[in-house]
Parts: sequence; C-alpha cells; structure tokens
Amino acid sequence: MTTATFTPPATVPASGTNSLGATASQALAMAWRGLIKIRRTPEQLVDVTVQPILFTLMFTFLFGGAIAGSIADYLPTIIPGILVQTVITTSMVTGVQLREDMDKGVFDRFRSLPIARIAPLAGALLADTVRYLIATTLTVVMGLILGWRPGSVVGVVLSGLLVMFCAWSLSWIFAFAGVSARTAASVQGISFLVLFPLTFLSNAFVPADTLPGWLKAFVDVNPVSHLITAVRELSATGTATSEVLWALLGALVVVLVFAPLAVRGYMRKA
Repeated sequence: MTTATFTPPATVPASGTNSLGATASQALAMAWRGLIKIRRTPEQLVDVTVQPILFTLMFTFLFGGAIAGSIADYLPTIIPGILVQTVITTSMVTGVQLREDMDKGVFDRFRSLPIARIAPLAGALLADTVRYLIATTLTVVMGLILGWRPGSVVGVVLSGLLVMFCAWSLSWIFAFAGVSARTAASVQGISFLVLFPLTFLSNAFVPADTLPGWLKAFVDVNPVSHLITAVRELSATGTATSEVLWALLGALVVVLVFAPLAVRGYMRKA
C-alpha cells in the first residue's frame, strides 16, 4: 500500500487522541493498515512461509542421522529449535519496515493526522504478531508431516504462544534499532548480529553436552536455549517447568528495557 492511497479508518476518532481508549483504537487501525499491506504485497510473507518449510526440511535431513541416529529420533529436538529460531528471526522485520516507513515519509503523513503519535509504532508491533502466528503454524505442521508426535496438544499451543510472546518482546529491540539507525540495511545488519549468535549458539540443533566447555557455558546461559528447552518440555509433557519462567522473565526484562528506549526514540522522530 502506498502512502497516497492510505486513509485512516472511520473508527479512528478525530478528538480525544490522548485518551487510552482512543489510542488503543488508533493502534488497532494502524495494525489493520499493516495487514492490508501484507495482503496487497504478499511477498512480504516469504520469510514466514518459505523459511519454516526450508529450514525444517534442510536441518532435519542434514543432521538427523548424524546427531540422533534417525530422522524420527531427531524431530523432538529439531522441531522446537526450528520453531524458536524461525519465529524470533521474524521479529527483526519490525525494525526494518519501521525504518523504511520513516525513510519514505509515511510517518510525516501520520503526524498530520488527528491520532496519537505512538499509534503507528504500536500498530506495527501488533500487526507483526500475525507473522509470528503464520511461522509458528507452518513449523508445527511441517513437523507433524515429517512424523513429529508431541505428547500434549495443549502443550504445543502454549509453547507456540510462549514463542510468539518472546518474539514480540525481541521486536522492541529491533524497533529501537529502526528508530535509531540511519537506513533499513543497517537495521537488518544489526539484527543479524544480534540474532545469529543467539540462535545458532544455542541448544536448537545439538545437545549442549556435546559442545566444548567454553561454548557449553555460553549455550547454558543463552536465553534462547532456555526458551527452546521450555518449548520441548511443554510440547512433550504439557508441563510448565522453571524453563518457562526463565523464558518469560527474559522476555519481560527485554520489554522493560527496550520498550521505553524505542518509544522515546520514536517520539523524537515523530
């Protein structure tokens, strides 16, 4: 969707933009704008449609026999790992698209509208949860097709919600990068520098016990490893252990630190 054709929905009030209810309504309108953009340019969903399928097939057949002895035995390890890696990687799109909108002057247009200044940022973060849902669903479906049989349906649903919440919390980091960096390319570069060590230097693909001592020490304290372990336990037994609490605590800390920074940086630019 181009900025020339975007018109705020009639539900966005022209007055009372400082009230909580009005701001929430405007944020939902901005989220709807983001969903319309996806509908009109579906290639934006390549990362959450192709990547889960490609990564699941590639890593399963590449490492399954070498690490677990068979594909079937490797699935309980790799599917939660791919799920976490795919969904949290998707969160970096928030900062890239935010920077692109700012560079194109979209937010200059928003400043002239009778809406709360924070609504476009909140709407963008809200709309991206749809991307997390798509990536989560496709990864789980691919695992089931390959033969993954989780022990608890409820546990799978809860683990999906946990991963989506953690991805949403990470999106605040990339939103902060989006309002701080000068170009969308630099936001993407920063995002990869953050995500690649966290995802690949974790227990997503191999047991931590097989790693060298110095690397195992990092993997054990890596918050992504705690999230992956929580997903494995939830999907296998449906039981929430201390790993779930650690994952939630880490996500909350990220939000508490980076949400104020992102909002303050955005308000300066907006």
